[in-house]
Amino acid sequence: MDLKEVMAINLRRIRHAKQMTQEELAHRAGLSTRYIGKIERANVSASVTVLGQICTALGIEPAELLAK
Repeated sequence: MDLKEVMAINLRRIRHAKQMTQEELAHRAGLSTRYIGKIERANVSASVTVLGQICTALGIEPAELLAK
């Protein structure tokens, strides 16, 4: 499993645990809902900047999204 897939799995798990929709996360992170969906399906690789935006929106550290 590559890092993109690890991030996708962790993002979905953490977002669900926080009872947040993709739409809500996208709004808080300043991203599109479609882009959040693509990240969760491991269709795109998020930049470091986007990773930071998502982590801020979720209230987590980047290591939580990247941990295997």
